[in-house]
Amino acid sequence: MKIAVIVFPGSNCDRDMYHAAKDGLGANAELVWYEGANLANYDAILLPGGFSYGDYLRSGAIASTSDIVTQLKIQADKGTPILGVCNGFQILLESGLLPGAMLRNKNLKFMCHFEDLVVENNQTMFTTRYKEKEVISLPIAHGEGNYYCDETTLALLKANNQIAFTYANNPNGSFENIAGIVNQDGNVLGMMPHPERAVEALLGCDDGLKLFKSMLENWREAYVAGA
Repeated sequence: MKIAVIVFPGSNCDRDMYHAAKDGLGANAELVWYEGANLANYDAILLPGGFSYGDYLRSGAIASTSDIVTQLKIQADKGTPILGVCNGFQILLESGLLPGAMLRNKNLKFMCHFEDLVVENNQTMFTTRYKEKEVISLPIAHGEGNYYCDETTLALLKANNQIAFTYANNPNGSFENIAGIVNQDGNVLGMMPHPERAVEALLGCDDGLKLFKSMLENWREAYVAGA
């Protein structure tokens, strides 16, 4: 599996994501500068956390207008696995690849600690290694992680089983405790907590490794086993 870790100006979790993909998962991972990249050459695409373009205007807003996001949309339509974490999630929201928006944390402070999450949907290509309603622990690190959507969008998310993760103890005010969602096809996941920072016991927890292994196994089943 060949994985692209997209690097924008201001990305600061790209090395963490690269380590998770290359060393944790054992995949062929590459750090890919956002300008001039050809995403058609990759089997999965990861959007890391950080502060793309310094979070100017809104978190992820400027990055969402870059040419590489046009490619990202093409790959999403093809079924390519796409994972956006923290600022990567914000970029997916700003680009329209996922519904909703991100607000400032309810306490208006940057938060950085481990949080318990509930696996709400263990049938996505990113979550099959988890049990339904399994409680896992992942670190958060954000100032604008308060997920919001209107009631119509929420109804669609629930009807299509697109809520992948919720917070067990909502730290930031997210609507309906939402911590991560997928698109209707299930191949694009956005989440605020950082699974790439929890892929080995040395980091304090390895609950995030199951997410990456789920992605790899489901990609193999879809694109390798049937080839």
